Amino acid sequence: MNTPKKEKRLENPFSRRNFLRLTGVAAAGLLVEGCKPKETTKYEEKTPSAGQPGKYQVAIGKVDSYDREAVDQAVMELINRLGGLNDIVKPGSRVAIKPNLTGGVSSGEIPGYPAIESFITHPEVVRALIRMVQVAGAKDITIVEAVYEWESYTAWGYEEIAKEMEVKLVDLNDFKPYDDFTDAKVESSFIYPSLKINKILQDVDVFMSVSKMKNHYNAGVTHTMKNLYGLVPYRFYTLNKGDSYRSGFHGTPDQTRSRLPRVIIDVNRIRPIHFSLIDGIKSAEAGEGPWIETFTPVQPGVLVAGKNPVATDAVATAVMGHDPTANFPNEPFNRCDNHLNLAAAAGLGTNKLEEIEVLGVSIDKAKYQFTPAR
Repeated sequence: MNTPKKEKRLENPFSRRNFLRLTGVAAAGLLVEGCKPKETTKYEEKTPSAGQPGKYQVAIGKVDSYDREAVDQAVMELINRLGGLNDIVKPGSRVAIKPNLTGGVSSGEIPGYPAIESFITHPEVVRALIRMVQVAGAKDITIVEAVYEWESYTAWGYEEIAKEMEVKLVDLNDFKPYDDFTDAKVESSFIYPSLKINKILQDVDVFMSVSKMKNHYNAGVTHTMKNLYGLVPYRFYTLNKGDSYRSGFHGTPDQTRSRLPRVIIDVNRIRPIHFSLIDGIKSAEAGEGPWIETFTPVQPGVLVAGKNPVATDAVATAVMGHDPTANFPNEPFNRCDNHLNLAAAAGLGTNKLEEIEVLGVSIDKAKYQFTPAR
C-alpha cells in the first residue's frame, strides 16, 4: 500500500477560537430505499450488501474543508452509497445523535486551531447528518452528550445548529428531561452488570455516533465505539472524590490495560449504534486532546460511515495507517488491549478488512498516516 506523505501537517500559531458560519441550506438529496427495520436493542449480525452479500459495508469520502455545501454533499453521498437510511430511520422515528465533545472548553485548544478542527466533532458534520435523518422522516431528533459544561454546546456551535435544525440538546450528565437516571442492564458484561444512563437513551428508536478521527493515549484509537464513553454521568464512575472524569472506567494503573477496552464494550452493549460517522476532515494525531503534549493538528480530508460500528471503526483505523486487528503491545494499541478485537470476539461486528466491503474511496487512496500516542 502506498502511504501519502504528511504534507498537510499544520503549524501551531496562537489565535482565539473560530466560530462557525452557520448560514445557508444545501438542497436535500433523495435516499435510496433500504431494507427492513433494525432492532434497537442489539447489533445486527450482518450488514446487507448488494455488492458482496454477507460483508459489512463501510463508505469513505474525501472532503477537504468544512464548507457547508461540501460537507452536506459528502455526507449525502456516503449515506446513499450505504443504501440510504430508510432501513434504520422510519417515518416518526425518535433519533439520538452523539458527537464527541471530550474535555470541554476548559481543556483549552491547540494554539491556532479551534477545538472543532482538532479534537471534537465538527458541528457541520452533525448538521449534515441531521438533514439526512430529517429527509428520512424522523419525528424527533436530539443531540446527546455528557458535556463537561453546557458552554461546550454554546461555544462549539451546537446551540446554533440545534436552533437552526429545530432539534433538542440533552446533557447526559443530567437526568433531565426525566425525573431520574435509570440503571441499564449490560448483557454479557465484562466489568459493569449495569450502568446509569439518561432514560432518553432507552426511549429513542435510533442511535447514531459521530466521532472525531483520533488516536487515544490509552485506547489506541477513539472512533464511534470509544465515543460511547460519554453516555454515562461521570460522577458515578470515579475512583477518587473530586475526579472530573470517569477514572473508574480506567481503574488503577495496573488495571487500565485490561479494564478500559472492556468497559468500551460494556457501554456499547447498553446502547448499540445504528449508524456511525467519523469526522476526519481535520483532526490531530498522537493523542485525543490538547492535554496530551504531543497532540498535533493534521488534515486527512476524509469522512467514514457505516451501519456497523466495529467495521466502521476498523476502516477508520486502517485509513489512519494502523492495523485494526493489532494486539497489545503493538501500536496503536501499545497501552491497552484492542477493543476492536474484543468487540469482534463478542459478536458485535468485524474488524477484519477482508470481511468489509469498502464503498467510494478506497482505503489506499484515503490513507493518511497518523502518529500514535507514544
